[in-house]
Amino acid sequence: MTRMTTAEYRGYQQICGPDGAMMVIAADQRGGMRKIMAASPAEEAGISEATLGETKADITKFLASQASCVLLDPVCAVPHVVNDGVLARDTALLIGLDASGFDTTPDGYRNSKLVPGIDARRVRALGGTGGKIMVYLRADRPEADTRNIAILRECIADFAREDLLLVVEFLTYDLPGESKSDYQAAFPGLIEAGTRICLDLGSKVLKLPYPGTEAACANITAMCGDVPWAVLSAGVDHETFVGQVEIAIRNGASGVIAGRALWKDCISLDRAVTQHRLTTIAVPRLQQIQSVVKRCRAGQAQAAA
Repeated sequence: MTRMTTAEYRGYQQICGPDGAMMVIAADQRGGMRKIMAASPAEEAGISEATLGETKADITKFLASQASCVLLDPVCAVPHVVNDGVLARDTALLIGLDASGFDTTPDGYRNSKLVPGIDARRVRALGGTGGKIMVYLRADRPEADTRNIAILRECIADFAREDLLLVVEFLTYDLPGESKSDYQAAFPGLIEAGTRICLDLGSKVLKLPYPGTEAACANITAMCGDVPWAVLSAGVDHETFVGQVEIAIRNGASGVIAGRALWKDCISLDRAVTQHRLTTIAVPRLQQIQSVVKRCRAGQAQAAA
C-alpha cells in the first residue's frame, strides 16, 4: 500500500475530528442539489451557480462548522466561502475536482469529467487542505473504465508531485438491461473490485459507497491495510445511513463523508428556511452520526486492549 507522506498525513489529520475519525460534510454536488431544491424542471433550470453558492455557504456555516471538514466544489462555492469568511478557521476544506454529470458511451458506460483548470496546485491556491476526485467504475467491465482509470492515475500523480492530500472516491452503476436484482447481487463485489483498482493506482485515502454487507466492509478494510476509508451516504435516508455507518465503522472504516443524508431535507430556495432546518434537523443528525462513530471506535479500542 502507498503510505501518506508527512504533508499528506498532516492534511489527513485536519479532515479528521479529535477522535481521529474522518467527519466530512459533502456539499460539492451541483446537479443533485438543484433537483432537491426545485419544485419543477423549469425551476431547476433557473437555479443559478450564485444561488447554489449561497446554499453551500449556509451548509458550511450552519452544519460543517460542527464537523471537522467540508467538501466543496470550485464552481459555486470556492473561493467565496474562504474569501467571505464563511469557512471557520478550524474547519478543513476538501475541494472537488470532478465536474457535475458524466458522458455516456454507446455501450452505456459512464465517462467521468473534471472541472477545467482545477489541479493540485490550484486546490492549494484556493485554500484547500486537499482535493477529492470521483470517478465511475464498473470493475467487472475493464473496457468501461479505461478513461476513468486514466483520470485517476493522472490526478493521483499530480497530487503526489505537489505533496497534497487527495481523497479518491468511486461510484458504480447499473448497465442498460441489467435487472435491479442482478445489480444488487453484484454490488458488494463491484465495490470490492473498484477499491482494488483505486489501491493499485496509489490511492492513500478512500471515500466509498457502503458496500452492502458487514462481510464486504471487513473485506475492504483488510484489502486497504493502512489506507483509511470513509463511507459515503449516497443520498439514502438518515436512519438507513446511521445503520450503515455503524456497520462500516465496526468493521474498520475510518470515518464518514456524508452529504445528502444530512441536508437533503433541509435545503430550500428560501435561505431562512434552509438555515433553520440545517440547525434543527441536519446538526442533530450529524451529532447522532458522531456519537455512533465515537461509540464504535471506543468499542474497537477496548477490544484491542
